[in-house]
Amino acid sequence: MSAYVIAIIKVNDPDAYAEYARLAAPVNAQFNSRLLARGGEFEFLEGALDCNRVVINRFGSMADARAFYHSVEYQAARTRRLGAADFNMLVIEGLD
Repeated sequence: MSAYVIAIIKVNDPDAYAEYARLAAPVNAQFNSRLLARGGEFEFLEGALDCNRVVINRFGSMADARAFYHSVEYQAARTRRLGAADFNMLVIEGLD
């Protein structure tokens, strides 16, 4: 069953965040994720969060999404974004 990783982000340092994104992209490819939404216009229909970016990736399974997040390669990229962005990330099982 597919899984979706949703990141709700407030970018504080665009240059450092861009470096993180550059490093994270090949890791996403390595784990066969499919980018569904990144940046672009969004609005809250109810509630509000302090963010300026939303990213949604589809993975083949919860196990694949967890393996991506816990991989050495992603954790190296993640280290580069610490302080550059306030990050909330979750994984949710999809409906196949």
